[in-house]
Amino acid sequence: MTARAPKYRELGLTDSEYELIVEKLGREPNDVELAMFSLLWSEHCAYKHSRKLLRRLPTEGERVVMGPGENAGAVDIGSGCAVAFKVESHNHPSAVEPFEGAATGVGGILRDVFAIGARPIAILDSLRFGELDSPRSRHLLDGAVRGIGHYGNSIGVATVGGEIYFEEPYEHNCLVNAMCIGFARTADMVRAAAAGPGNAIVLMGASTGRDGIGGASVLASAELGGGDEAKRPTVQIGDPFEESKLLECCLELLAKGLLVSLQDLGAAGLTSSAGEMASAGGVGIDIDVAEVPLREADMEPFEIMVSESQERMLAVVEPARMAEVRATAEKWQTGSAVIGTVTEGDTIRLYDLEPAEPEGWIYGNRQTLADGAAPEEELLALLGAPSIASKRWAFEQYDSIVGSRTVRRPEQADAAVLQLPEADNAIAVSIDGNGRRVACNPYAGTIESVLECAQNLACVGAEPLGLTNCLNFGNPEKPTGAWQLDRAVSGLADACNALGVPVVGGNVSLYNEGPEGPIYPTPVVAMVGELPDPARVAGSAFVDEGDTIGLIGPFEPNLAGSELAKQRGELKMGLPQPDIENVAAACEIVRNAVRAGKLSSVHDVSDGGLAVAIAECAIAGSIGCETNIEHLRKRGAQPTEALFGEGLGGFLVSGDRAALEDLGAVLIGTVGGDAISIGAGDRSLSVSLAAAERAWRSLDAQVETAV
Repeated sequence: MTARAPKYRELGLTDSEYELIVEKLGREPNDVELAMFSLLWSEHCAYKHSRKLLRRLPTEGERVVMGPGENAGAVDIGSGCAVAFKVESHNHPSAVEPFEGAATGVGGILRDVFAIGARPIAILDSLRFGELDSPRSRHLLDGAVRGIGHYGNSIGVATVGGEIYFEEPYEHNCLVNAMCIGFARTADMVRAAAAGPGNAIVLMGASTGRDGIGGASVLASAELGGGDEAKRPTVQIGDPFEESKLLECCLELLAKGLLVSLQDLGAAGLTSSAGEMASAGGVGIDIDVAEVPLREADMEPFEIMVSESQERMLAVVEPARMAEVRATAEKWQTGSAVIGTVTEGDTIRLYDLEPAEPEGWIYGNRQTLADGAAPEEELLALLGAPSIASKRWAFEQYDSIVGSRTVRRPEQADAAVLQLPEADNAIAVSIDGNGRRVACNPYAGTIESVLECAQNLACVGAEPLGLTNCLNFGNPEKPTGAWQLDRAVSGLADACNALGVPVVGGNVSLYNEGPEGPIYPTPVVAMVGELPDPARVAGSAFVDEGDTIGLIGPFEPNLAGSELAKQRGELKMGLPQPDIENVAAACEIVRNAVRAGKLSSVHDVSDGGLAVAIAECAIAGSIGCETNIEHLRKRGAQPTEALFGEGLGGFLVSGDRAALEDLGAVLIGTVGGDAISIGAGDRSLSVSLAAAERAWRSLDAQVETAV
């Protein structure tokens, strides 16, 4: 009979970690202490494998109001105002229970933003699932999209953008990354650090129950396996209406200056939140678990300390202000209880990685496109690819205009645009990441993700202010996973340094692996920028018949890591190194042109290459075009590469011919007609606008039928 593993191993602690706990305490830990250590020392809370790498990232900038270490980052947008933003993962919970996992992911990121005194105004999401012909992937997709829509729509925060990719390595372990944008008066913002010995520790919001117990250590810091059904109790249950009351209560308390500090209760519940507040403030905290309002009366002390029940916040309050705090909480019909005290009062344990580059491509690659396909067939196949095709079926489940700030809705432009009349300007936000290309070359692929975000902002005339990220990777204790993480963080640091964009916060999600292997290494980056006049933002759609079409930027197409290579079954290691300086210069040209109103449309060249970008602009504008991209042959591209090769730095624009020539655009065609014609030597193609749109819209009907 096999002996049962020690309790500390069941909680995710290693033998050496347990020995260190005993050494520090001078005795064996009790159940409460053991549970707290297991959570605080988990990857999800301690970043023990990644903290050393994250120190490479640039975090300073003249517009940075709050940086890493706070609940959310924030940048100055003038007029005494700031924009707060953060992206976080809820991957493992969503793989076990997609609706609640995704819904509570949205709830958690909302709390991160209003915890610093910012009102949430927009949500974006970055999602990854297995191929759509998999019943499991369709189940996860349906539940996650519904969960995001349910929470965001119910609480009244617009979901304004995002992305969805379908790739086989995400079959067992989907990715659900949620981002929130918030608006605040800079003077009203608050930090998370506890301060003032003798001040009260106040728990606000919902009562504490057993939902979510063990979520951080059981789900987010270990690989998923065959027993996932048994992990359903570790997935938190969300209540957006309770969160709405809590949000309004906290913002009123902050506006009245009644709180010393405020902290979201997320992963590891009271254990993590109290620890983070104490650590940040250099003080101690005493907590009496008997004072915690419970939903289930028979909870043990360790359950109370590690519960991840949602819609809860932890605040530090001066005793003289407690009466006002309680009255405000009662007004908003949300709970408040004094559960402890700040007291008088540093060790962070880091784990070195052992990275090793893999000898070759370690992921599968199914061929779905027949050998010898005609260029027209290739274009239609790419337009219908789940990762490229229209996602209307998803975003129509989200309210994208609640709050009356949305200027550009999903699929209208390359970045979401929100007006901020309080600051007399506007912001744009984009979220991007292509795990397949990062798998080909983690360093170059991560740089591409950052540049893709910058290009999307340039398309709407926005200049980057700050970046947040969510690093979704496999097991860092394995050499390949460690190498991918190391190279990706270096790429993120080098790209941000070159662009002068500070990283104001982020999240790390590791151990995204299942029995079939790891996910693609997927650094998701989100960037916020500002623009002076949202009325001048050009869309991505071709507008007027007779407009000239041009290409701006150092675009050098390559089939490595492309969607076409995937469909041909030709994925392998290797990716060209991006030219950051020239891409940045092209972004500036396009950004200034958009602000000056010189372009009728602008769209960056991304997944599927230039042919797909041309088709997307034509479909969006319901008007065809006649183009020729033979000039790319002079840059060394073969016809198929010119059509479907991917790479950075390409902006497809349309407008007045003289204006495009002034911008240095290479003129490639004219808007008009009812067909999409592209000259590319012996691979020239022409498809009807109707056929192209049917292919691009095919996923809408397919998903509605499948789920």
